Amino acid sequence: MSTPFQDLDPAGVSPEDRVNALRGYKATTNNPRVSEEAKQHAREMIDALGGDQPRAEMKQFDREKDQTRVAGGLKAATQNPRNSEAGKGRAQEKLQQMGGPSE
Repeated sequence: MSTPFQDLDPAGVSPEDRVNALRGYKATTNNPRVSEEAKQHAREMIDALGGDQPRAEMKQFDREKDQTRVAGGLKAATQNPRNSEAGKGRAQEKLQQMGGPSE
């Protein structure tokens, strides 16, 4: 089953775009000035977009991105001349625990 917006990008629609679309449809369902037909269409679109699934995908993406940033900060700490040798060692240990490269 194809989802709305799938034809816009050959790589597929990002979870962020789907979450943004869901926000608009959810706002439509709660707006008292919107007709029942429009509210029903918005509910159908929410179902077609996967309900809260895109939000879960975004959270997972953010966790992965955060881990990349943490690893980058630890790697930088191992190279920073202002850090003590003990601090560099702790950063290196944490980096290795994360599965990062050892130097």
